[in-house]
Amino acid sequence: MAKTGDRSRAVSGSPLDSLHFALDRASPVPLYYQLAQQLESAIEHGALAPGNLLGNEIDLSTRLGLSRPTVRQAIQSLVDKGLLVRRRGVGTQVVHSQVKRPLELSSLYDDLETAGQGPTTHVLRNERVPASADVAAALGVAEGGEVTVLERLRATHGQPVAFLCNYLPTDLLDLGTERLESTGLYRLLRAAGITLHSARQTIGARSATAEEAALLAEKAGAALLTMQRTAYDDTGRPVEYGTHIYRASRYAFDFQLLVRV
Repeated sequence: MAKTGDRSRAVSGSPLDSLHFALDRASPVPLYYQLAQQLESAIEHGALAPGNLLGNEIDLSTRLGLSRPTVRQAIQSLVDKGLLVRRRGVGTQVVHSQVKRPLELSSLYDDLETAGQGPTTHVLRNERVPASADVAAALGVAEGGEVTVLERLRATHGQPVAFLCNYLPTDLLDLGTERLESTGLYRLLRAAGITLHSARQTIGARSATAEEAALLAEKAGAALLTMQRTAYDDTGRPVEYGTHIYRASRYAFDFQLLVRV
């Protein structure tokens, strides 16, 4: 067992062998929580990659100098978050890291790539359709007028993260499916000389329908984050209206709040 106040302990014989854990036994913060936070940080920063095996709880408790119940509680908290999975006869395995996206006018593709998440896109729909009342109001076109609709499934490490539905004016730019699957929509807008300036955005939450759950590899009724956004260029023209859903188990918005004075 590690001594009280042990601030750094290396773990060998597993993917954890290059990591050091600052487990402060004199701290009022529970040891299981300290361990869980540091394991989560290692997953988020890529030190523990999807597919890595951490070993079973007995091995981990021995390596870390912690009791088995402490290790079990730490692991369970990350299993509940969808970051780890227990496999019988194999041990504990890293599944993926949760995407934490800054709340700003940026694209999901750019944010995932910046975070080293290796985003991929599968285009499910790319066609022209009559604008519904909501879409027409958002884009400033006549109801029933033609707009381009894009439906895409965005994934990281082979696991779906979000289903994206976007509407754009048809005269904005040419959006080929091959290009949409190789990069992000906002990059294509910028490449076409369109300068994004501002957006109105609403964030919410709801349960997944059976169809949405199947698409996102979740169970029916699983928690989803929702986002509606209308983006404007530097002339004030609406250029994109999006309605997106995200797996709450893999995705979170991250933003800073300031006191108004």
